[in-house]
Amino acid sequence: MATIKKFEEIEAWKKARELCQLIYNVSGVSEFSRDWALKNQIRRSSGSVMDNIAEGFERDGKGEFIYFLSIAKGSNGEVRSQLYRALDQKYIDPETYQHISNLSTQISKMISGLTNYLKTSEIKGLKYKKT
Repeated sequence: MATIKKFEEIEAWKKARELCQLIYNVSGVSEFSRDWALKNQIRRSSGSVMDNIAEGFERDGKGEFIYFLSIAKGSNGEVRSQLYRALDQKYIDPETYQHISNLSTQISKMISGLTNYLKTSEIKGLKYKKT
């Protein structure tokens, strides 16, 4: 297995970046852009997913990385909940909701997989191996 040298190599982070971009795109148009509270909350939550993966990786310790992955996964769940609010307010159509929700679910699975790998790995910190 290859060693991960920077957080940008983590597949879950790459997908979280994609999620964040999608959220910014859909929340920046029509009625959604005028719902200041929801727009800002969902943008912060989606950014938190990628940011916490990065922060945990940069902390150097396996325990801290696992902790920040847990926060990232929680923020990802928050994004999915907020997507329901956007759907219910008709800020997004059902197809857009489903596409973004599916990506979010995929990210949760990736974060869980990485977390489980780290929990069972002999690696202590500084370098993480790809799963």
